[in-house]
Amino acid sequence: MSVSLQVLYPTSDGSSFDYEYYLSTHMALVAEHMGAHINETLVTKGLAGGPDLAPGYHAIATMTFADQAGMDAALSVSGPVLADIPNFTNAEPQMLIGQVCS
Repeated sequence: MSVSLQVLYPTSDGSSFDYEYYLSTHMALVAEHMGAHINETLVTKGLAGGPDLAPGYHAIATMTFADQAGMDAALSVSGPVLADIPNFTNAEPQMLIGQVCS
């Protein structure tokens, strides 16, 4: 069964996020180190949290995998990807691992 890994970068007072670096450099590291195990990647840039509300997240990255073993394999080689996080944000990322339902 397909599984997903979402990495959420929440906004807060004083948090920063370098979208250019994230999209050009960080996501290239994701592809280089984890890409062999990823079925699909989607990056969403936060624009709003609803009408007239600031976004609750700078960005959310969603990666899907064929199964848990694929995700486990990707995570086992994710060290350089995780080490790169301070290069584009001071936000503490959150993760959501889930079962793909549709």
